Amino acid sequence: MINCIAVDDEKPALDLLENNISKLPYLQLVAKCRNAIEAMDVIRQQKIDLLFLDIQMPGITGLQFVQTMSAKPMIIFITAYDKYALDGFNLDVIDYLVKPVPLDRFIKACNKAYDLFAFHNKNTAEINLPPAADHIFVNVDYSMLKLELNDIVFIEAARDNVRIHLCTSQQPVTTRMSMKIIEDKLPANKFIRIHKSYIVAVKFISIIKKDSIVLPNIELPLGDNYRENIKLLTRS
Repeated sequence: MINCIAVDDEKPALDLLENNISKLPYLQLVAKCRNAIEAMDVIRQQKIDLLFLDIQMPGITGLQFVQTMSAKPMIIFITAYDKYALDGFNLDVIDYLVKPVPLDRFIKACNKAYDLFAFHNKNTAEINLPPAADHIFVNVDYSMLKLELNDIVFIEAARDNVRIHLCTSQQPVTTRMSMKIIEDKLPANKFIRIHKSYIVAVKFISIIKKDSIVLPNIELPLGDNYRENIKLLTRS
């Protein structure tokens, strides 16, 4: 069950949110809040997994509220203004919905949150088990796609996404994830970070140059901050 709270300064909007949330069996509405201060108190007292948040509120706006958080729950912005969309996605929110929100669009956003929640809790449940050394799962089109580690040639950053290039496909797999998160999922003995925008499979490295790494059919830049990684690799 995903514990969530709804934050909006307008009561009709809160009531509609409550009604929509009640239609999804995996959501548990913990509280309805009229401002960010009320929401802060709830988050301090309880474990909240998902926050439905208006942006234009008196006092602290939704954007300001998110920026104050050190540990953020999943966030879905619901607002009457689309001009804040870029700001919202720069804060790594799950989705950005513009009022009035059709129910099917609301459900689509919630399903994205559910997929991420399920994946995270699967990892948590298996934290004491031997790690799966031959594959990872990534979220693609609201489904979890299994990728064999042996097929991954390199990974590149693409704004809020990463593109995973495979030796078995001409088209990369694109998933909404940060480089840090996917780097943590990969075994350190098989993959190496060579640049802020690139992670490569060690087995596909053919040549190491002063400022680049050569893989099959592509040459990628070697960032200054990652040269030590390559030094450690060549010493092993």
